[in-house]
Formats: sequence, structure tokens, C-alpha cells
Amino acid sequence: MKTGQPNCPGAKDETFKDGITNGAQWYDVPGGMQDYNYLHGNCLEITMELSCCKYPPASELHKEWDLNRESLLAYIEKVHIGVRGYVKEAISGAALANASIMVAGIRHNLTTGTHGEYYRLLVPGTYNITAVVPGYKSVTINSVQVLEGKAVEHNFTMSPVVSEGADSTTVRTESMTSTSGPSIPTTTTNSPNSTVVPSEENKSSPPILPPEPQPIQPQEFRHHTYVDMELFLRKYSSEFPSIVHLYSVGRSVDGHELYVMAISDNPAVHEHGEPEFKYIGNMHGNEVVGRELLLNLIEYLCRNYGTDTEVTKLVNSTRIHIMPSMNPDGYEIGTEGDVKGYKGRNNSNNFDLNRNFPDQFATITDPRQPETIAVMNWLKSIPFVLSANLHGGSLVVNYPYDDDKKGISQYSQSPDDQVFQRVSRAYSQENPLMHNGHPCEDLYPGEYFEDGITNGAQWYNVRGSMQDWNYVNTNCFEVTIELGCVKYPMAKELPKYWEQNRRALLQFIKQVHTGVKGTVSDSRDGTGIPNVTISVDEIDHNITTAHTGDYWRLLNPGTYSVTASAHGYKSVKTYATVPKDGVEVVDFRLTRVHSDSNGQPLKGPQPTQNPSEKELQSLIKDLSLGQGLEQLVSSTDTENNFRYRGYKELAGVLRGLTLNFPKITSLRSLGQSVEFRTIWALEISNKPGEAELSEPKIRFVAGIHGNAPVGTELLLEFAAFLCINYGKNPAITKLINETRIVIVPSVNPDGRELAVEKECTSTQGLSNAHGKDLDTDFFGNASQRVVESQPETRAMMDLILEKSYTLSVALDGGSLVATYPYDKPVQSVENEGTLKYLASVYANNHPKMHLGDAGCSNNGQMSNIPDGVMRAAERQSHMGSMKDFSMDFGHCPEITVYTGCCFFPPAEQLATLWAENKKALLSMLVEVHKGVRGVVRDKSGKPIVGAIIVLNGGVRVFTTEGGYFHALLAPGNHNIEAVADGYQQQRQEVVVSSYEAANSIIIVFDMDNSIFGLPREFVVASAAASMTALVVTACIIWCVCAAKSNRQKDGFHRLRQHRDDYEDEIRLTSMGSKKSLLAHEFQDESESDEETLYANKI
Repeated sequence: MKTGQPNCPGAKDETFKDGITNGAQWYDVPGGMQDYNYLHGNCLEITMELSCCKYPPASELHKEWDLNRESLLAYIEKVHIGVRGYVKEAISGAALANASIMVAGIRHNLTTGTHGEYYRLLVPGTYNITAVVPGYKSVTINSVQVLEGKAVEHNFTMSPVVSEGADSTTVRTESMTSTSGPSIPTTTTNSPNSTVVPSEENKSSPPILPPEPQPIQPQEFRHHTYVDMELFLRKYSSEFPSIVHLYSVGRSVDGHELYVMAISDNPAVHEHGEPEFKYIGNMHGNEVVGRELLLNLIEYLCRNYGTDTEVTKLVNSTRIHIMPSMNPDGYEIGTEGDVKGYKGRNNSNNFDLNRNFPDQFATITDPRQPETIAVMNWLKSIPFVLSANLHGGSLVVNYPYDDDKKGISQYSQSPDDQVFQRVSRAYSQENPLMHNGHPCEDLYPGEYFEDGITNGAQWYNVRGSMQDWNYVNTNCFEVTIELGCVKYPMAKELPKYWEQNRRALLQFIKQVHTGVKGTVSDSRDGTGIPNVTISVDEIDHNITTAHTGDYWRLLNPGTYSVTASAHGYKSVKTYATVPKDGVEVVDFRLTRVHSDSNGQPLKGPQPTQNPSEKELQSLIKDLSLGQGLEQLVSSTDTENNFRYRGYKELAGVLRGLTLNFPKITSLRSLGQSVEFRTIWALEISNKPGEAELSEPKIRFVAGIHGNAPVGTELLLEFAAFLCINYGKNPAITKLINETRIVIVPSVNPDGRELAVEKECTSTQGLSNAHGKDLDTDFFGNASQRVVESQPETRAMMDLILEKSYTLSVALDGGSLVATYPYDKPVQSVENEGTLKYLASVYANNHPKMHLGDAGCSNNGQMSNIPDGVMRAAERQSHMGSMKDFSMDFGHCPEITVYTGCCFFPPAEQLATLWAENKKALLSMLVEVHKGVRGVVRDKSGKPIVGAIIVLNGGVRVFTTEGGYFHALLAPGNHNIEAVADGYQQQRQEVVVSSYEAANSIIIVFDMDNSIFGLPREFVVASAAASMTALVVTACIIWCVCAAKSNRQKDGFHRLRQHRDDYEDEIRLTSMGSKKSLLAHEFQDESESDEETLYANKI
């Protein structure tokens, strides 16, 4: 084509310079499409003649593709040349559609799109570009430089004109335009018939602005069935994609999606500093007005965005979530015209959803419903600030609390009672009937609510309500709004309800922008700090910061003392004055606490970070905050076909993993079962089989009870999931590279072979082939063991005693709860806060477990467990558990996770169980990198092996080869003591974060120069003096004794000399006389050995 000589049959002489031509110059074509595009649309179109033959043989197509491939791509790239930007209104920031974009010297204009956007293709050069909108001052940007390549961006901000005039005037302006490049002086040129100054005769009059356009009201009012509602939501999601995001938080009992429409200028994500608001309707299926009003509200917000100032400002500054129906199942069986009935009120399991949430004053015994669970998880995932739950049957705004300890109808005041009254009035005062306080005089003639609001418990007592759960368990303040006396009015009445409530619905959303808001950041690097507690003096209700450190605290006008506090940081208190209308911005910068016991900066060597460690720290933080882990789960789906696998297939899967992923897997036998089945351990690491001492090591174990094989299947899938995503997903790759993962999928293969599928309560297969429950066979002391340990137990004990593990997770079945040590009955548990925290990490990342509803009707397990976590002994106390052995002898914390009520559920449920546990299992891989880690050395740099690291004066861990140690700790401040023989004891204080990788510290030991707590020099000098005194004393005693000995020896000699002279007399004299004689003969009163000897002889 570029040669300009096509050589087509019948037109051999036809030539086109550079292969292009003007259409009319070639031949005249009336009604051509390319001309219509150019004249009537914003589009520049050309026509390409691709070949001489109109319908060539199929065999020629590959040649045509080769000729045109690069040309097609090059042509697409040209859409990015020239100038692009937005045209917006100066006062509200609303987008201006159909604004004319004019280029001086080119007699062809184009217009902006729905959201004020424009694209003007231009070749490189210098241009003057003007934006013109009827009713606004025209704006011109002079000397716009267009270069080769990417389009230059210039945005226009338009101000309204004052009044009509005959002449055109030009006003020089610097502030009307916003450009992405350098500041360019601009000229505002008013279009004909508009002027920026009053006319001569009206110069003294104030400017007259054009009338405010009226917002577009909903045009259709009808009752929407589930299918109709779904299509409505999909339609608006498709029509307004830039401000609308449609998603589902779960499903109802009957499988209907629980849809939510998010409306904002960036609707799919939480924007830092932008509050989250929600409306929920149709919680009771037969109370339908809220459902229809919320659909009307969606239409109203979408249709008026960009044209109505109020709507545009709300949407740009707030993320508004609208759930039209929380109970779509109940709605489907409700009846139009129902005034005060109950048909359709409950869900398909016949439970009242507004009595189904955990209650602060009472125990809710009803099983938690799917709709309730979905909403609770939703509310935990987004930092909502304000909410309303729309009901029917009366006309009033009802605020917390809904009940009290006594369970009677009386005022139950929340700490934020005054705030709740204010936001409730904000709604009721905008409803022309509600604020009168006499809601349903025909139905309830005696009922009266002052200002149209009421405390929930004072009206009537409701246990398990959603609004109380919001306030007690999240940052969100929620009220319940009763929209009318008739629960299911006729469709013809719906326009009346919209007219009564449309202003109130908008006014209530605005209340999210009252109180104080701001960001809490780290003074060191400026990053936002999540989970910071924001407290207000004299109000006993705290809120926490979102994952980027932003917060919103609803407060009434006034002055307050506000404190920001977080683990590892010094608290900061300040005063804030909340204005009558609006919000006070209060930012906090927190300083980290010092790490040593004296509050001084750490001295001595500090660990240096290599790029790999920095990457890991960044990853751990990303996965610990917000939706990081959730996004990892959703981005790493793998194809799977779940089924139960017996021992042979299990072994085949493990071998298959090592064959397919030899660089990151290693398989070894721990031993054999009673019936000689191998107990396998699979290691996953970037260097499997090698000891990487500085990396944490985590153990996953399942199948200790053969009748609960779900854990086995989950771990096999988990292993495959990790291997398949290694090298593909950066997060998974990094976790494997920095962690040693050991998976033991089946401790009791013999019992597993005996277990029967779909047996939810059977104990068949629970024990091993000798009939022994293996979880009662782990004893470290021989004195505690009655019989020899089982072979499966010995295999696991050997693995545990390697003492290189940081964390262990065991999977079991028969309940839905996470337990922590101990199984044996003990009065207190050292480090219980950390153990409970580790179990809660798993439970919180499980969609159901953290709700605490572990009730299993099939086996009588207890329900309503706080946060889905409990000490193991409280569930079922017993001796000899693997968990306790790991704690006492392996020095490794182990949690046991019970994955479901049924021991051996049908294989069809495995996919669901995997989906429920996948995120939680991954969370353990993240958690094992937290806590505190480090290395212990002497002053020469030699690592000290076997040093004892004492945590908070109790739990002990030991340094391994290389002097490394790693201990998991709950978030907060912790004291660490390091002890080693021959060295001085070292102490440090460390701060552990819930979202940061482990603090890395270096402990340097000095030789112990103290003896009995005293300086070595003093002790040595004292010892020397003492020894000298002892020697002198010994010499004196020796001299005295020596003199005495000589005297005694002389007396004995004389006695022997006179022996013959006295022999006869001695023989005749009694023993007493003899003694007397000797006494007179020898005046020495001492009784020496010689005297005694002599006395015995005679």
C-alpha cells in the first residue's frame, strides 16, 4: 500500500501518493459513513481498501494478515495523539456534558461526553483551544503544545455567566483551568449573547445566576421481584460504570444473591479519607417500602450525578453502599396489600433476621443464618461509619440500644446516645409526617414518638438486633427506620413514599460528614497506622483506624479530648472542636516507643535489612491489612476436582507433587502405622531438605482421627495450591521462598481406611488399628506412660522433638472452632494471650468460625463461642494430646482447628470447605513471620547455641544453630530476657504489631563479671584477704598444738621410766585411785590420746 501502486486488474495505471487519497478526489460517494462520523459525531473515520480482490480465496488470508497486522496496531495507537481532558463546573465540580471544544483555525468542533471528557486528535504543533458551554463563561487555553506520542492533558473549569448581553468580552484568567503540565496563562472568551458584567442600567443590582436545574426524579414505581431487581441493578451497573460497582456479599438460604450497589466516584475501592455509608432494606421480607426506596435512590443518584450539585458532592465525597434486599427469600412469598401481617417476614428457614445477631446482653440460641453471616462478614470487611436499616410497620427512627440486661421495655442508653438522637432527627425532620410523632393513629392510636424518634428498648425490647451488633462490634453507628404503617403497600402508593422520604434519605447520608476525621500516621516514615484506637474522654465507645490509618468519629458539635493509641506507639491526646455543620480534621502522628528497658534508643549492633527482607516486610504488611489476603485468595484460583482419597491415592498425590515440583518439594517418611502404612511428611520450600535456620518453620498436620478426613483433603489441596502458584503468583512465591512448610496430611492412615463417608457422628476409624485414640498417646515423661507409645505417635513425637518449628496447625473435625493449648486441665496457661491470638487469626479469616456459632446439633457441641476461639480443655479435657506435647517438649505453639460439625461430610461439600479454609490457611503462613526473631552472639560475634529466651517472665524458647530464635507473640509490648551460662543476662522490650513482620533484634552477650551478684574484683580481693587470714590462723593453731604435743610426750616418757617402781601398787589399787595417783603425778588436765591409750592398757 505505501508504494501507492496497487496494480489492480482493470486499473493498472492508478496511483496514490504514499498510498493515501482524498475520497472525493478519487471518486464522489454521496452518503458515505466516514463523512457522517466526522460531521455528526466526535469521531474521525477513514476508509481502507485492503486488497484488489474483494473476496480472495481462504488460502490468501494469511498473507493479508501478514501485510496488515502492524498497520492495524499502528492505527489504533493514533487514538492517543493530540489533546484530551475534562470540562467541569467551577462551583460543584460536576462534569459538563456536551461542551464544545474548539481549535482556532480548524473549523471542526467536538463535544464532551457524559462525564465531561473529550479527546481531540491533533498533529504536532501549537494550538489555541476553547471550551464553550451555554450558560457558562467560555475558557481558552493559548499556545497548547502538541508533541509526537501521548496526548497532552488540559482540563477546563467553567464558571456561570451573569446575564445576557449583546457583546462579547474577554477576561484574562489564571485560575480557571487545571492542566497536567506547566501553568499556562489562559483567556476566558465569552460566547456571543453572554456577558460577565451587569448591563449599564443594572450595575447596582446583584448578579443574577441562572436558575438551578431541577434534579431528575425516578420515573417508574413498581414492586420489583428478585429477577426484576437483579436486572435493574445490572442495568444501572452497565449504564453508569464510572460511579457504580455492583457486588454480592453472599447468598440467602434459597441461593439468591445479596446484592449491594456501591456508588461513588471510585466505587470499587475504599479511598483514603472518604467515609463509608450504607443503607440496608427489606430485612423483613414483607416490609417492602425500603426495598423500593433504595432502588429509587440508586436511580436518583445515578441520573443526577454531574448535573445536580447536591448529588454530585455526595457521590464524590462518600462511598454509598445500598443493599436493597437482605431477605430476598421472604420477599418472594410476601403479599401486596399486607398491612401488619407476618407472611414473608422471616427467611426461608423461618428465622427473624433481626433477632439473629449476637447480643451483648443475652445469648442468642437460634442458629446463625446465611444472610446474617454474610452481612456480619461484610461489615467486618469495610470501615463503615454510619448506616440505616429500613423497615416498615410504623413511622419512626429507632436508635440503640434495642435491649438491656433485664430484657424489659425501658430506656437503654448507649455511650453515644446524644449522637444517635441527632442523626435520627436529621432523618425524621426531613420527613413531613414522621417528625410529628403520631405515626399510625388508625392502627396504634396511643403511640407517640417525640420528634419522630425513639430509643429501641424503650419502644420494645429486641434481642439480637442488627443495629446494636453494628455499634458494639464495628465502627458503624446504625439506626432502624420505620418508613410507614403499611408493611406491603399497593404499588400505586410508592410515589408518595418516595416524595416523603427522598429528602430524608439524602440528609441522613450527609450526617456521615459530621464529627472528627483524620489520619493517624507513623512519625518516622509517614505511613498510616491501622487499628489505632480513637477514644474520646467521657464517651465509653472507641473506634479504630482503617488499614491506611484514616478514621471517622461521629460527634455532636462541641469540644472534646480525643486520644489516639496503638501498640508500640506513644499515645497522643489533643482537643478538637466540632463545628455545628461539618467535620473537624484531626490528624495524629504517633512516635514508636523505645525498645530497651530504660526507654532509651537501642545501643549496639542493629540488624541490617537486605532488599529481600524489605520485600518480605512489605508483603506481610500488604497481606495483613485491608483486603490484601482476600485479593490473594481471589487471584489464585486453581482448577480442582475434590474427592476423598484413600491411602494409596494420597501417597500418589504426594509423590506426584515431588515429581512435578522437584525444586520446591521434598518427601520423607516419618515412620509406619500399625498396619505398615507410611506416615508421610512433605516439605515445601525453595531449598527443601536444607536447614535454613533464619527462616520460620510451620507444621500443618491432619488425620490424627481417621474418621475426620476433611483436614487431610484440605492439606493435599493446600500443598497443590502452593506448588502450582509458585513462580506464577509473586506473593505465594515469596512466602514459599521465606518459609519452611511441612505438611503431614494423615497421621492415622489405618483409621482413615475404616472410616465411612457421610457418617457425621460415627467414631469408626477414630482410633488406630490397636484401638488407641492417638491424641491421648503423647506423653513426654516415662512416668506418665502406662503402655508403650503407638508407632504413629512415636513418628510424630520424633518430628515434634526436632524443636525447629515456630508454629503448628492441626486440622480435625466435629465442630467449628479453633482451640489453643492446653488439652489437659490446668489452672492457668503461660502466654495464653498469644496462644488465643494465634487461634483467633485463623478464626477471623474463616467466614463462619469467627462468628462463634459452633453449635453442632449432631454431636451436642456448645455454641456461641466468643470469636470462635476457646481453650482446648474447655471443649474436651484430656491428657496426652499432640498439642500439649508440642508445647511442653517441642517448644512450639499448636492450635487445633475443627473444620465443621460433620466428621466425614459428603465429597460434594469439600469444595465449599476448601473455599472457607483457604484464606485461613494462608493467614497462618503470614502469621508465622510475625512476633519477634533474632540472633544471640557473644562480643566476638560467635553465635550462642542453647541460650534461653524468656518471654514475659514465663515461656521459654531456645536458640538453635547459628544462635537464631523466633517466637510468636500477640500484638503489644513484651519483655524479653536472654540467659546463657557464663554470660550476663540481657533484657529488652519489644513491640509486636498485628500487621508487620517480626521485629529482628541482635542480642550480644558479655562475659559474666559478677559473682553472687557482686563485682568480680571485689569478690576476688575479699577471697584473697580471707585466704590470708585463714593461713595465718592455721599457723598459730599449729604452733600451739606443736608445743602442747611436746609437753605431752615428755610426761609419757617419765611415766614409762617409773613404771617398775609403781607396778605392785598399781596392781593393788582401784581404778579411781589410779586416776588420782596419775592426776597428782601429772598436773596436765588434758586427756590426750596417749592418756586414753595408757588408761586402757592398765
